[in-house]
Amino acid sequence: MSPVRRSTTVFTAALTALLFATPSAAQSAGEPGADVGTLIVAHGGGPVWDARVEAVAQQVKLPGPVGVSFLMGPGAKSHRFQDAVRELVKRGAREVVVVPMLVSSHSGHYDQIRYLVGDLDTLDQEMLHHLHMSGIERADTTVPLRLTRAMDDAPEIAEVLAERAKGLAADASKQALFLVGHGPNSAEDYAAWMANLRRVADSVSVRSGFRSVLLDLVRDDAPAPVRAEAVSRVRELILLQHELTRQPVVVVPILVASGRVSTEKLPKDLEGLPIVYTSEGLLPHAEMARWVESRVRGAVTTTTIGRVD
Repeated sequence: MSPVRRSTTVFTAALTALLFATPSAAQSAGEPGADVGTLIVAHGGGPVWDARVEAVAQQVKLPGPVGVSFLMGPGAKSHRFQDAVRELVKRGAREVVVVPMLVSSHSGHYDQIRYLVGDLDTLDQEMLHHLHMSGIERADTTVPLRLTRAMDDAPEIAEVLAERAKGLAADASKQALFLVGHGPNSAEDYAAWMANLRRVADSVSVRSGFRSVLLDLVRDDAPAPVRAEAVSRVRELILLQHELTRQPVVVVPILVASGRVSTEKLPKDLEGLPIVYTSEGLLPHAEMARWVESRVRGAVTTTTIGRVD
């Protein structure tokens, strides 16, 4: 057979395989199949907080099984990472995509998840201790574990924040919006959080139409002087927005779900300011299920391109 005919034959065979792709081949092209499990890993809180994460898991529309694991809180012992992976495998998963339900990929909790999937060989002793307190360990499994990014600058996050903000505004075009987040301890991680969240804020501005959109982080777990300085800066920015608009400033937290930070700490931090505030977090909202689906599809596309089943 001539080189030209051989090349044509190979091309035709490849095209035919693509047009009449089996489910396995379709999965290789980027759509997860029934053998791709999804594990949502969240920080964990009280029963109400945890229930919101589980509600999102039930809204996820993917062919494969979906599970939930918590890193901390009363639900962590009954939703351990290794048990959740084992259950997904039992339900038919041949690989598991691990989706961190965290605001940022630059945090100690994200490192905990990296350690659990085997991306980190060692872990900060305090973070490791938190896992051991709930009996959480790496999964004893042979199936691949694929870790995605946390929320970071995902467009779905902007959609939820814009909706929350518009629901509080009397006239967004005449008002300012301030987005306030938890934030990390270190200056380096703070910069990484802000780089992603500035993109989110820009998107929220376009979607919501507020006259001014600013954001900052209170760095809630940082040493007291660092946190106090962060809160002072947040208050100053909100007052500047109020001076600009002469209208109450809408304040929306960038938190996974409503908890002590949004219902107690932030209201105290913002006490006396001319604001309209909601303690509601990103959950519950249907867009968060779409975000999980997007992360899983991205992981499958990234890890299976060129794979031959």
